[in-house]
Amino acid sequence: MIDTHCHLDSCKPADAELVANARALGVTRIATVGMDPQTNPRALAAARELDGVSAIVGRHPNAATGWQDSDLEEIERAAAEPGVVAIGETGLDYFRDRAPRDDQRRAFEAQLDLARRTELPIVIHTRAAEDDTFSVVAEHADGNTVILHCFSAPDRLDEAVERGYLCSFAGNVTYRKAEPLQEAARRVPDELLLVETDAPYLTPVPLRGEPNEPANVTHTAEFVADLRGVEYGALEATVERNAARVFGW
Repeated sequence: MIDTHCHLDSCKPADAELVANARALGVTRIATVGMDPQTNPRALAAARELDGVSAIVGRHPNAATGWQDSDLEEIERAAAEPGVVAIGETGLDYFRDRAPRDDQRRAFEAQLDLARRTELPIVIHTRAAEDDTFSVVAEHADGNTVILHCFSAPDRLDEAVERGYLCSFAGNVTYRKAEPLQEAARRVPDELLLVETDAPYLTPVPLRGEPNEPANVTHTAEFVADLRGVEYGALEATVERNAARVFGW
């Protein structure tokens, strides 16, 4: 299994311990995500130092306050490093609204353009902003491989599928009141399915309430396999095949 999205540096155990715990449960690859100029270098360091770890680098919408064109240079330099497999996470977050929406949008558009120039996938965060997010992606992501991280727009699933966006499901799909999300996980085509932890956030059932870590992607994957009526091994092969195609492994 693969954890296609986590934040190793935000988890309490050391990176090496997190990777070892995951490997013991059959998690062979982990993508750790930077969100700003402080966390991007830590993602790069993990990718350099730990087998099976890759980096995703970008600027999170909540960290987009004061975005200037020159801010893209830091991400572009990081993206050129070995072990980087995608740009992000970027997008729009109107739920927390920690950055001005105009700044979020400019940062988002710039990173979409960078992903296209570098031919890297783009990893998208959207919360309470689906209309604007889908509009910006449609306008700026022509030719991009798009990953909707922590997929949270079940009412836009048909649009996402039509456009070929990958839908990555996190631990919240296992929650009791997540029926619309579960239906989306059931319906998404095999070739557009990924799973993730978003650790240390969104710990899946039956560990909800505890800090999340990459090893727990297996719980989410088991739940999604049951939703789709397939064996765990078949779901594992689907996710590994998609991740290899998308991230170039």
